[in-house]
Amino acid sequence: MKKKSIVEFSFLFPALALFILFVLYPFIEGIPISFTNWDGLSDNVKYVGFRNYVRMFSDRHFVNATSNTLIFMVIEVVFSNLLGLFFALLIAKPSRSNNIIRTMIFTPFCLSLLLSAYVWKYIYSDFFYGVLGIPSPLGDKKWVMAGLANIAVWRDAGYCMVVYIAAIQGISKEYYEVGDIEGCNIIQRFRYITLPMIGPAITANVTLLLSWGMKVFDYPMAATSGGPGRSSETVAMLIYGNLFTYFKAGYGQAIAIVFTISIFLLSFIVSYNLRKREVEL
Repeated sequence: MKKKSIVEFSFLFPALALFILFVLYPFIEGIPISFTNWDGLSDNVKYVGFRNYVRMFSDRHFVNATSNTLIFMVIEVVFSNLLGLFFALLIAKPSRSNNIIRTMIFTPFCLSLLLSAYVWKYIYSDFFYGVLGIPSPLGDKKWVMAGLANIAVWRDAGYCMVVYIAAIQGISKEYYEVGDIEGCNIIQRFRYITLPMIGPAITANVTLLLSWGMKVFDYPMAATSGGPGRSSETVAMLIYGNLFTYFKAGYGQAIAIVFTISIFLLSFIVSYNLRKREVEL
């Protein structure tokens, strides 16, 4: 038994070591910096207590970035999962044509985030505006976050689809046979059989995309650089700007720490409640 535990831990150790080295250790090292006014370069470091933490909640740029990030996250989580589930329900049955369609839908997920942003920046400017005469949402303060979130949905819906297809194919046909005997229609089959049985897949997809959406950096950096007028600046971009552009490492670290803890707590709360919902379903 002990030998088996050692073998199992050996598979976990590489990932755990990388997590400690590149996530946990920098996070702990950044905590003392968040209580200073360090610029990130000089040896002049002054302890300022909780001033950085108090300041961020009255900083309009922090409030704006938080709002933008939440808008992006909600759109990505909701529509990526809805589209992924919709596609999965349509093409879950194995067939040559369905395999081709799956590949086509999943292909955008194979592209890098930067390339996806550049592709859609071109589509918005040269096709939407140049051909259809529709103004690019990336140049509109009101619609820019929705335009960026659309890129994420286009890329990540295929990933959600694959997870949902795997979950749907794992449902025993006996459940549907019993449903047919009981006279269930297609909506009842989905509500009382499919949906409860794919609950773990929903939890996994929602939690994962929530964390992706909260950490968004690549899309706005590549497509808009935070514009127009910082209307697409996210929290990750604000942290980056304070650390490497404005040379306010202490303040940037304070935002990063609060942001990291917020992602962890939000992901935990959402995952916990969805898992409880799995049992209720």
